[in-house]
Amino acid sequence: MTNAAPHAPLSPAQIAQDLPRLIERMHRRYLDVVRIELARHGFNDISPVQAMMLGTIGGEEISVRDLIERGYYLGSNASYNLKNLVDGGYVDRQASERDRRSARLKLSAKGREILETLAKLNVQMAENLLSDENHGLDTTQQTLRRLERRWTDSIRSEDRAEDAEF
Repeated sequence: MTNAAPHAPLSPAQIAQDLPRLIERMHRRYLDVVRIELARHGFNDISPVQAMMLGTIGGEEISVRDLIERGYYLGSNASYNLKNLVDGGYVDRQASERDRRSARLKLSAKGREILETLAKLNVQMAENLLSDENHGLDTTQQTLRRLERRWTDSIRSEDRAEDAEF
């Protein structure tokens, strides 16, 4: 068996091109892990994306608009998934008395059970990663946060430039 040649270091341009694809692949892999964990615990009527929506709601009571903005969901996908979560008994939806088009969301006991299951999974995965002294997980998390801020700042800067044109 021969050892593969080490990869040459990537240029900044190559890294910049690879990062969004890597993040997307990691997200898809995480959804696969969540799907397997949900099935292992007998939650077969909820998708991994819907489970992630439960995490976005968390212990709060939030509006549908807040859910969409916090989770970066598309409106039609969020509506479809939210309907399934309400129908499945994972989320309680309360129409606003002021504006019937608006609704408040909170997790039901069944939804909190899913979150507890996923919290245990995440702790277990983190402990496995942290058992290696040279893991760099904290640095990775800090780097991803900085990247998110930089991309957000870029979007806001572009939005301000577009507003200035009008």
